[in-house]
Amino acid sequence: MENLSTDRLELAARFVNNTGAPVFLTGKAGTGKTTFLRDLAKLTHKRFVIVAPTGIAALNARGVTIHSQFLLPFGSFLPTREAEGHYSDQYGFFTQQTLARKHPLNQARRNVLKSIDLLVIDEVSMLRADILDAIDYRMRSVKRNYKVPFGGIQVLLIGDLYQLPPVVKDQEWGVLSRFYNSMHFFEAKALQHSGMVYLELDKIFRQQDEVFIRILNNLRDNRATPEDVRALNQHYKTLDEIRELPPSITLTTHNYKADELNLRELRALDSPSSWYEAEVERDFPETLFPLPQSIELKVGARVMFIKNDSSGNSNYFNGKLATVIRLAEDAIIVELDDSKEEFQLRKELWENKKYRVNPDTKELEEEVIGTFAQYPVKLAWAVTVHKSQGLTFDRAIIDVGQAFAPGQVYVALSRLRSLEGLILRTRVQAEVIYSDPKVVDFTQGTSHQAELGELLSQNQRQYLGRLIQETFEFESLLRSIKQFDKDQESNLEFEDESMQKDLPVIYGKLESEGENTRKFRNQLLVLLQNQEEAKLQERIGKGADYYLVFLEQILEQLMLHQAKVADFSRMKTYQNGLEELELELLRKYLDIARAGKVIQAILKGEVTGRMDDIESQITLKRKTIQSRILDSLPAKPKSTTKTGRKKSADKPKKAPKEKKEDSKALSVQMFLDGKSPSEIAAERDFALSTIMGHLGHGVKSGKLKLEQLVADEAIREIQQMSGKFDALKPYYEHFEGKYDYGTLRLVLFSEGEAD
Repeated sequence: MENLSTDRLELAARFVNNTGAPVFLTGKAGTGKTTFLRDLAKLTHKRFVIVAPTGIAALNARGVTIHSQFLLPFGSFLPTREAEGHYSDQYGFFTQQTLARKHPLNQARRNVLKSIDLLVIDEVSMLRADILDAIDYRMRSVKRNYKVPFGGIQVLLIGDLYQLPPVVKDQEWGVLSRFYNSMHFFEAKALQHSGMVYLELDKIFRQQDEVFIRILNNLRDNRATPEDVRALNQHYKTLDEIRELPPSITLTTHNYKADELNLRELRALDSPSSWYEAEVERDFPETLFPLPQSIELKVGARVMFIKNDSSGNSNYFNGKLATVIRLAEDAIIVELDDSKEEFQLRKELWENKKYRVNPDTKELEEEVIGTFAQYPVKLAWAVTVHKSQGLTFDRAIIDVGQAFAPGQVYVALSRLRSLEGLILRTRVQAEVIYSDPKVVDFTQGTSHQAELGELLSQNQRQYLGRLIQETFEFESLLRSIKQFDKDQESNLEFEDESMQKDLPVIYGKLESEGENTRKFRNQLLVLLQNQEEAKLQERIGKGADYYLVFLEQILEQLMLHQAKVADFSRMKTYQNGLEELELELLRKYLDIARAGKVIQAILKGEVTGRMDDIESQITLKRKTIQSRILDSLPAKPKSTTKTGRKKSADKPKKAPKEKKEDSKALSVQMFLDGKSPSEIAAERDFALSTIMGHLGHGVKSGKLKLEQLVADEAIREIQQMSGKFDALKPYYEHFEGKYDYGTLRLVLFSEGEAD
């Protein structure tokens, strides 16, 4: 292999792309963790979702909350199969048993989790060990793989343990302490034997002041010296001295102190108040609001931007300070602190998203389910240390005399670029400078970890073996079909005899390949062990060609069976189960299609990047199969029952249901009657993406014009890219989320015959 780059961000990309090892990507404030997360979609061939412990953290990471993605109840998880009553009679505890029985995952979330290779958890310092173990149990259940952590997917944990700690109440800890030494995520049972890679980014982009960097490092590691404390306290200023300085933001420890200061300063301004209301659309719960729904401002108010400029002009960034100089009913004009230029604010948009598997293309997509639009500023005479995380200031007043949580002093000081910008409102006392000893012990323990280059080589070798073992096998598909058969109380109840045989035939074909596949797998492992790379690549190429044809035939048989049952009533559970099987088949097809490229890249010491061409080919392949099936689909099997299953003499006959109204036509008519897509979605209790699909049908059928749904400028911009890609996801990423999937689908695929 080629010599490894010593750049830690490059190493992080290699660990994510070329290994299956769990990775803890950490680093001091300003080392590029957020940038790495932003670039991840461009860096990896793996399918992933991003989750975070809180709503605001999820918004900042452009992901979703852990509890919403994994449908976890609020409370404490006990990593045991026993009932929670064996450990506590308090409400709010749940175990593996409770999670499986009382809080099962719904179909949509199961499909998303089944489709991923990589789970990214941001702001992991706030993640409790028990919640990580609950995630582990969910993933093992979804993947039907209980032998390895997280069901075999890779986990990337991002954060700084020296920042916000996890929160646990005393009564919770009384029970959880029987399972964990502390609540930090690294205590999770799922990580105890996983070989987690500790990767600390070491290049600091925020600070260039060497003295300041040394002091921050000492604070972080509980090694602050009297000299460090003296150096900081040289920046102490009295209240009178602070009043003589240019305006600066105050970082304080408690919410009430920040709120009191902001309100006092706002009331002191001799100018009238103006109020600005947020625009909240669809599903955007108040717990996710990044700003108050109603913002009160006055001329002279100090404000801070809480979002980067989404226009691409870089007029402002998260943490930039300004002063309000003019206000109108629909306009806010500020003077920017650094440039002294006037700038008129515009509302920024925050999106509440969920992940879903597109029912038509089976691609993993982000769906926007709600939006929050507001002017991206908040009062900024003061902010808490907690809410300052992720921000950068040239100058700030630090008031941490009442620091109450580990690392608060470090977090506050690390917001600054240099010591020159430090103004201490209260002197720093040695007793409030401390980090959690459990965190320090854990961090110091990582010094025994092998050198990162050696770890990378070792994990790459393991990953190559795992890829071969897990890609070229069909036992997992056979287990899923068995479980499906068990869950559906046998698929042999169909009246039509050919339908009774569909799944047994698929099972038989997969089973018949078992011995052949086992031999092929062993051949590959021997070639890998003997480092016969050319022969290995040749064998993988030929094997992939064979198995892709084989799986295409299996996929077509399954999709044909799905088409046969599509018109039967009371078959939703059965159809959902078939959809899960199809997703597993497509996932196996994808794994085999990309195996050669991944293995070749690893052997050459390259970073395996995105493989949009393969994903697009698979989407196109499925579309072709679907068209072939629709063209050749035989007449609906004769049946005396609406379900297509055998009658049960014991079941009483139900009154026939009225014929359902044409759902697509109804949405189109509601739009023609003057309702917006959002209003139709709310009134019909459908997702907006579903309604957009209905209206797209209206465009195809000629009842609607595309221009009625999408702005002319957007149509032109999207159509300029038409034909560049074979699937929607690359278009979505090309436009960096500017247009949602529904809009892209409308413009790109609305031409042609109505379906």
